[in-house]
Amino acid sequence: MSLQMITVSNNIALIQPGFSLMNFDGQVFFFGQKGWPKRSCPTGVFHFDVKHNHLKLKPAVFSKDSCYLPPLRYPATCIFRGSLESEKHQYIIHGGKTPNNELSDKIYIMSVVGKNNKKVTFRCMEKDLVGDVPEARYGHSIDVVYSRGKSMGVLFGGRSYITSAQRTTEKWNSVADCLPHVFLVDFEFGCSTSYILPELQDGLSFHVSIARNDTIYILGGHSLANNIRPANLYSIKVDLPLGSPAVNCTVLPGGISVSSAILTQTNSDEFVIVGGYQLENQKRMVCNIVSFVDNKIEIREMETPDWTPDIKHSKIWFGSNMGNGNVFLGIPGDNKQAASEAFYFYMLKCAEDDVNEDQKTLTNSQTSTEDPGDSTPFEDSEEFCFSAEANSFDGDDEFDTYNEDDEEDESETGYWITCCATCDVDINTWVPFYSTELNKPAMIYCSHGDGHWVHAQCMDLAERTLIHLSEGSNKYYCNEHVKIARALQTPKRVLPLKKPPLKSLHKKGSGKIFTPAKKSFLRRLFD
Repeated sequence: MSLQMITVSNNIALIQPGFSLMNFDGQVFFFGQKGWPKRSCPTGVFHFDVKHNHLKLKPAVFSKDSCYLPPLRYPATCIFRGSLESEKHQYIIHGGKTPNNELSDKIYIMSVVGKNNKKVTFRCMEKDLVGDVPEARYGHSIDVVYSRGKSMGVLFGGRSYITSAQRTTEKWNSVADCLPHVFLVDFEFGCSTSYILPELQDGLSFHVSIARNDTIYILGGHSLANNIRPANLYSIKVDLPLGSPAVNCTVLPGGISVSSAILTQTNSDEFVIVGGYQLENQKRMVCNIVSFVDNKIEIREMETPDWTPDIKHSKIWFGSNMGNGNVFLGIPGDNKQAASEAFYFYMLKCAEDDVNEDQKTLTNSQTSTEDPGDSTPFEDSEEFCFSAEANSFDGDDEFDTYNEDDEEDESETGYWITCCATCDVDINTWVPFYSTELNKPAMIYCSHGDGHWVHAQCMDLAERTLIHLSEGSNKYYCNEHVKIARALQTPKRVLPLKKPPLKSLHKKGSGKIFTPAKKSFLRRLFD
């Protein structure tokens, strides 16, 4: 094992705990940036180009028929092949946290549709599920098993927000363990089925999962309910006959106590577990080799790399699997120095350089990271503007145009949304509609219920009306809610009574003279 420090030339602030790396044919791509995508890279996915221990992030592009992929941290990711023999693969992405601290319950499928010597074009498709749909979560795993010529996704563990009835202002972001259910997901038909296995008693999060043919191995993980990292090892076998699937779980000996570890595959029968935590604030500095011989799993300690003093003394660390036996690690920078970086990065090579490239296959397991309780928290003020045309990087340049100085004037609204049933604002074809628009659609806030944002263009608002509604705290109701909200019209303003001047208390020529007592009484009366 060898450890090398990596320098980052640009956009280092995007790399925060919870990111994921995807390896397509030896090219690594970064996903899960801090904050929403910005106009300099509307897709939020970057080519992770490491040369001579120097990292450069280059914006990637998506095809025009792609759906929008939000930046998600702590999602579950895995590789999906049509069959075990297939060389072409896709990435499955499920769950994760958005920059405004919401949890996703969606499944995205990432694939490469175009490739030349300078850029890769992705297609991202959202997959709708029916049946027992897993709730929104993060810190879980998703893997693919193959049995009898068929494939099936296996989802397990993670954390989710407490139920809406329990969420208060003080406990709004409180999380709990997900139920220890195992979900089988058919990616072809979009069907999901939940299974309750008596051997699984805890909804473990940030565990390690390894997929081998028709079996998933679950080890480690953290239980919030008990605040433990049990040294358990589970084997979940999935049989896919013509009828209903059969799912069985077996408790195996030889597990390890660890959470948030990173798993990388060094050859077809061997994996390496790096990093993680053995206690709440105690890193696990030991590395383990997981090997398979005659379909039996064996876990043993291996010689650790020469950790630097910075790594040894840091309280947290995080990272992701780059594929081919390589792991990307990050630790907090030295904040004692005014000019220090937020994080320092390293690349750990777990595979020998002379290993046959054909043996360097990619792992199907979750690329887990540090526990979010120890990570840099999300902030409500984080950037989450997504604008610019998707084809703005279609040229033959080297994509070195990302400049964070351009982001100072971005607002705090997610513009690329489906605001209503008839919304026709398309990221790929949008052009300014109002004279006040520069690089993003104008939006207006509907005050009905908890409120929501709508595109002004979709609501057929005249520009004068749009400007009027934007000037003050006027209540506006979109086309879908204006009839419901008619009873909520603001009452007409009642003009205050005019106070007569004091000099009118004594009319000239009337012959009436008011005494001081009467004048005082009349003042109180009119006041």
